[in-house]
Amino acid sequence: MAQQPLWQPSETQRQQTQMSAFMRFVGKQDLDYQQLWQWSVDQPEQFWSQLWSFAELVPALNDQTFNHPEKVLENSGQMPGARWFPDLKMNFAENLLKRCRDDDFDASKAALVFRDEAGNRSSLSYIDLYFQVAQLAASFKASGVQAGDRVVGFMPNVPETVVAMLAATSMGAIWSSCSPDFGLQGVLDRFGQIEPKVLITTDGYYYGGKTLDSLSKVERIVEHLPSLQQLVVVNYINKQADSLFGEASDSKISNSKAADLSAFDGQNFKTTHWVDYLDERATAIIYEQLPFDHPLYVMYSSGTTGVPKCMVHSAGGTLIQHAKELMLHTDLKQDDTIFYYTTCGWMMWNWLVSSLMTGATLVLFDGSPFHPGSEVLWDMAAQEGVSIFGTSAKYIAALEKAGVKPAQSHDVSALKAILSTGSPLAHESFDYVYREIKSDLCLSSISGGTDIISCFVLGNPNLPVWRGELQCVGLGMAVSIYDESGTSVQDQKGELVCEKVFPSMPVGFWNDADGKKFHKAYFASWPGVWAHGDYGELVHHDQQAHLGMIIHGRSDAVLNPGGVRIGTAEIYRQVEQVDGVVESIAVGQHWHDDVRVVLFVVLAEGRTLDDALINEIRTTIRKNTTPRHVPAKVIQVADIPRTISGKIVELAVRNVIHGEPVKNTDALKNPEALALFKDLEELKV
Repeated sequence: MAQQPLWQPSETQRQQTQMSAFMRFVGKQDLDYQQLWQWSVDQPEQFWSQLWSFAELVPALNDQTFNHPEKVLENSGQMPGARWFPDLKMNFAENLLKRCRDDDFDASKAALVFRDEAGNRSSLSYIDLYFQVAQLAASFKASGVQAGDRVVGFMPNVPETVVAMLAATSMGAIWSSCSPDFGLQGVLDRFGQIEPKVLITTDGYYYGGKTLDSLSKVERIVEHLPSLQQLVVVNYINKQADSLFGEASDSKISNSKAADLSAFDGQNFKTTHWVDYLDERATAIIYEQLPFDHPLYVMYSSGTTGVPKCMVHSAGGTLIQHAKELMLHTDLKQDDTIFYYTTCGWMMWNWLVSSLMTGATLVLFDGSPFHPGSEVLWDMAAQEGVSIFGTSAKYIAALEKAGVKPAQSHDVSALKAILSTGSPLAHESFDYVYREIKSDLCLSSISGGTDIISCFVLGNPNLPVWRGELQCVGLGMAVSIYDESGTSVQDQKGELVCEKVFPSMPVGFWNDADGKKFHKAYFASWPGVWAHGDYGELVHHDQQAHLGMIIHGRSDAVLNPGGVRIGTAEIYRQVEQVDGVVESIAVGQHWHDDVRVVLFVVLAEGRTLDDALINEIRTTIRKNTTPRHVPAKVIQVADIPRTISGKIVELAVRNVIHGEPVKNTDALKNPEALALFKDLEELKV
């Protein structure tokens, strides 16, 4: 029997989506999605300018922009080198806060709801968010911050982080952030390159039932930031001393109850508590109007193979791309409540915060998603009425392993979409979501990256969901799959590329004046074509007109036994459905002038890898893939190294088993795990 979709929207649901509203807006309501996508990549000037107007971004475009496409895109055939909306002046923060001053918008509505693992809950309305941003922006100005200066956050996912980003970008300063679980060198490798003028931090944070100090690490960080002129400390652990939002008192409390900042005395910069730093006299934000391609964010590569690349993203490109993805592909509306489990060191934080432009309510959570129990995020989702729930593929797999069944234990009536990213979502995880969470929702596995601060492939509320697939290529993104000769292919694995320019492409790398590093990173394989580094496959079904996609893993982690290319996700999908296997990592080991597949597995507590389990793993892989996928070695380990954002690092493990150095262990969340793979006797035979 032919495969059937796991979910598809009703005609009523389709007509009510913003994707359908946009199609009516541009007069394309009679097209199917593949035709709409084709129009969007064939006529980029029309598509992106119409999208700007549909999303009601500021400033409003006039008729002259539509009549003169050159005002939308210059040098369209150059990648890199094209410029979007070259004459447009705008401000990113103004667009995120534009609802605050709308006559028909209730600004007393919650903009941010904050929850943490310690059980704290607070909320901040849109109007209070506006005033907090105004006060902080005035303080930044008094500290000498100007357009182009860097303001950085060493912050947990708390509301002050959002306020600081908005205040900085309202005046054209460039925002960059790291979460407090970054190691010292990892922070310096990032902030040290961009020379910040202001650093925002908290006194500490909570994770896994522990209260962790941040200031001792900050003491060492600031020693290596000679550009720093102002340090601002938020009392989060000592939260009775601060009063940003919620139930806290509006009166300032003596700093004797706040974090002790005496360790910073005598430095060449000023150190101030957040509540003392805010300029309470300020009541309005003065938005700096800047070019569309003015730098907004500096984001970072994982840094596992060297010093992280500093990717500079533009204000206009980020804004319009996020507007498309949130409004059209996610169907985020003003009455929605959106949550994404992320830290502010991952690009999904930046993506989530852009939701403010829609007037929706954002839920911020900081802490472990499994503390004090495996249902903590579902408790939160039910209590807050979350309608769009974002997370990682690893979290969904862990939920299933833990036996969590939200459909039976929680009120999920508000939930209309689940988003998953970070790694490919296994076929079995699709089944789990529809079986144990909710049968009537749009499950969108999405894929893109920090490099584009957005997605190439993502969800669509108008399309069916197929097991193991990403629903569609994003509008305006000329994505294709290339074989090794550079030929575009379908229903065949290859390199994910983008053949035409798109607004959220970085404007470049920091400290890369000649652009050589930027060119090498994306354009060395096929000049004029963006090579993203994902190994994927465009697929189609007889029952649908559009193409979906399967992501098989990162290109640089592809295994090559006997010259056959294998994506690691193909192996993970099979082995992690074996009872007792918690997670796994597969790498290629050089062996007798070839490559052999080595699989490392983490087992459930009390389980031991014996011949029977090894045989079950190999049989499962062989049965559902090919003999080439079957690992030559299966080895038990206690832990798997991963980045701060939770992605496993095949390249680092591959280096270790070959006796090669891992250049930047500070980019890892658990660098000590690398020692588990060193000098293993099993790999010598």
